[in-house]
Amino acid sequence: MGPAAEIDVIIPVYRPGERFLELLARLAEQTMPIGTLVLINTEKKDWTEEAQKLIERLSGERNAIGSIQLLHIRREEFDHAATRNLGTELCEAPVFVCMTDDAVPADDRLLERLYGAFFQEKEGEAIVEAAYARQIPREDCRPAEVLTRNFNYPATSFIKGQEDLKRLGIKTYFASDVCCAYRRDIFLMLGGFCEHAIFNEDMIYAHKAVTAGYRIAYCGDAMVIHSHNYSPLQQFHRNFDMGMSQAQHPEVFSGLPSEGEGIRLVKDTAGKLVKQGLYGELPGLILQSGAKYLGYRLGKAYRHLPYGLIHAFSSNKIYVEKHKEELKQ
Repeated sequence: MGPAAEIDVIIPVYRPGERFLELLARLAEQTMPIGTLVLINTEKKDWTEEAQKLIERLSGERNAIGSIQLLHIRREEFDHAATRNLGTELCEAPVFVCMTDDAVPADDRLLERLYGAFFQEKEGEAIVEAAYARQIPREDCRPAEVLTRNFNYPATSFIKGQEDLKRLGIKTYFASDVCCAYRRDIFLMLGGFCEHAIFNEDMIYAHKAVTAGYRIAYCGDAMVIHSHNYSPLQQFHRNFDMGMSQAQHPEVFSGLPSEGEGIRLVKDTAGKLVKQGLYGELPGLILQSGAKYLGYRLGKAYRHLPYGLIHAFSSNKIYVEKHKEELKQ
């Protein structure tokens, strides 16, 4: 038996497609070996023959993945926080990485670079507890979304903590489980992700870690290919959930509103579109931004809405249906 692996990977899966298959193939090529790859699939009936064949092949050959654990859960059991907490119970390595099933490593050093972020501390500095990757857009990504990705995920790496709250505000707690690594011992000591989350389980945990005196690293050289061309209606639904999660966790978001950062993003994107002569993209940007803001504001005010509207506005029907009685009060 070889030395124990230093890193595990957890991926919630829903209706696996080509990007998920590519993700698995690229994880198998990583320079840093994976101890356990935990796949938590929602609805066994939606697990595909192609996905099953690939994990069987990867399990039977020499590659970067030590072992693969596949769990099937029911639709009503899925939760952004609880499902990932379940995955950590199957991990043993000192570091684990949470990924989404459509985030594809850009090269074979993704895990190596994320892991390296935990060893950048200088003497006397607070410990880095989480390290999240840069998200670069896919080739089919719309110009405004490309600029948005570049705004939120720049090329330059940095580390942030309590000392940055005045300067960064809500961005101090920004992290993304699209691809984010955690020290397992500290994660368990802090109680893991919140018990339930409709959205933002990563930021809620980042707040917990920063408040406890730890820091968050952003790794601009650890990259995953991940972007979406959402419609205005899809943006509305997603931002409704974002606003709702913020209203449910005032201990994190109260006093650190997101609106200012959103306005800065829109201004930055609009200015760059104009500089590039992409004037035709501006109406779409305005429509998208309006849908985001409306969804966010309604989500923040969800307690004043009837359950039927909450269900209609949310993109996470599973969560809303599971917490129906609570939301109806």
